[in-house]
Amino acid sequence: MADGNPAGVTESGEGLTAHVLALSARAEHVLSAHARTRGLVANLPHADASPLRIALLGPYSAGKSMLIAALRQLPSAAVDELVDAAPKTHEPTPHQWNGVTLVDLPGTLSGNDEHSDAARLGVRGADALMIVTTSELPGEAETEAILKALDNDGFADRSVVVVNKMNAENSDRDVILDEIRERLGPFADRVPIVPTDARDYVDAINDPDLTAAQRELLFSESGIDALADELQRMVAPGVSDVRPKAQAFELLRVLADAEQKWVLDGEELGAAETAKKVEDSISRAKEGVMSTLERESEAVTSKIKTAGGRAAAGVSEKDGVVPVDVERAVREDLMRASAEFDAKFSSSVRTAFDVLVAEYGTDVPEPEAWANELDSPETTIDASPDGESPFARAAWEAAAVAVKTGARKMHEWIGKAATDGSDQGSAASNFATRINKSRVGQKLLDADGKITNGVGKFKPWGRGKAAEKVANTAGKVQWVLTVMESLTDVQSVVHDWNERKKLGEHRKTIKRHFDEEALRTRSALNDSGTQHLNEWIVEVEKSLSGLTDRGTEISAERETALGAIKSLRVETEKLVRPTG
Repeated sequence: MADGNPAGVTESGEGLTAHVLALSARAEHVLSAHARTRGLVANLPHADASPLRIALLGPYSAGKSMLIAALRQLPSAAVDELVDAAPKTHEPTPHQWNGVTLVDLPGTLSGNDEHSDAARLGVRGADALMIVTTSELPGEAETEAILKALDNDGFADRSVVVVNKMNAENSDRDVILDEIRERLGPFADRVPIVPTDARDYVDAINDPDLTAAQRELLFSESGIDALADELQRMVAPGVSDVRPKAQAFELLRVLADAEQKWVLDGEELGAAETAKKVEDSISRAKEGVMSTLERESEAVTSKIKTAGGRAAAGVSEKDGVVPVDVERAVREDLMRASAEFDAKFSSSVRTAFDVLVAEYGTDVPEPEAWANELDSPETTIDASPDGESPFARAAWEAAAVAVKTGARKMHEWIGKAATDGSDQGSAASNFATRINKSRVGQKLLDADGKITNGVGKFKPWGRGKAAEKVANTAGKVQWVLTVMESLTDVQSVVHDWNERKKLGEHRKTIKRHFDEEALRTRSALNDSGTQHLNEWIVEVEKSLSGLTDRGTEISAERETALGAIKSLRVETEKLVRPTG
């Protein structure tokens, strides 16, 4: 016998009613927001003080109408009018009984889809169920329908299973009831099972030829009185307790219907899929570049630390100074690390561009050149045999002139060249002009003939381009100078050696400086690389917006709606579903 208190329901009465109706009001706001779901608003639960509704659910010819006739103790003529062996009930039919409404539903499994749909609609409007089967036992389809009503529809604690026609010949009551319990599975101990024979009860009322003893025997063995008692027990808590539980489950069903309304098809599905495809393509392109950025910035970090270790190990035990050849080797390692990073990062961006062009054509915008690299392999100055670019060396040699006035002046000169590259009156422009006065310098600046008109001459736009090239290289030089700061101020190094630092401490200082610069450089590369990539991605998204706008709009509407529906569903389920 069921205890009448659904697991998981922590509220009852007016409190639960208010909570369910508040959720229903929120659902109305959500569903009304879009034409797809607006038609479902009418199905939402609302305040309802009418008598409780008990729906009779079962296959046709199970005797549902006869059960109503028996419970209502109808006379013979009324019984004949109500009962028919054919699937006569086309829509839910209400009958008043003991202060509640018995709803006779069209029979299921009749082969008539309209009847099945009407029965389903009747279940959704019911507060409780009388699930009717017969002594012939429910088949697979009927059993599935029973379990769905008890589980998915939430009627397990608001139902009674009626096994009708139990007094038919060759019916073994105990065997039949055991079989019914087995079919109910986990609900066998929660749902009361009442064996009945409604025909016997109606005959006991209306057959004039029966003796009093015969009538009493039919009444007692028909099970109708036991069924009436069970129905009364089920609805005894009243409308305020029973109905909100039913309404909460109906709200869940409406929300499930709303989710189905957002299943896309046709042109909308195509638009959403196209938008998703473009989004995924861009995401993959971005992820590929970001992977390279992270990997190569980490490689630069490692190389800086290695260079620091090399510089520290090379400190002279005689005077505490890093030998020139070690300093030069470290400088070359740092320049090479920067150049390798530029090349690999630029290559990854280019690869991403090529992939997107292959998928979506030439509408995809070409990314801007990475700010730290020279224009292209064709216009990059060939490296000398020792691996250092003559162009970079020229900048170094010019900067070295300033060493006599101290490292501060050298940083100022290089910094000015690095930051003023676009100004034709800048240090970078002046340096480019000086280089172009010689044939060798002209060749260094203009390997492909796009910048100069010969020695000492520039094309109209060439001086700025040359200044930019100088500034890019100067930027690398400035970065190397910053990393090598602990090695360039000779006076400071000697001072530290003579008065304050032991050899080991000085080496630690150099190593620590390089380690710190390694981390700073990694962060700077990641930040600038990410910004460079994101700026391009924004342009890509704009260029492909014609393919994505409609699908993105649909997807955004869908995600917003489904998110709101899910929130309501989760909150409603907490009211009616077991929590553990």
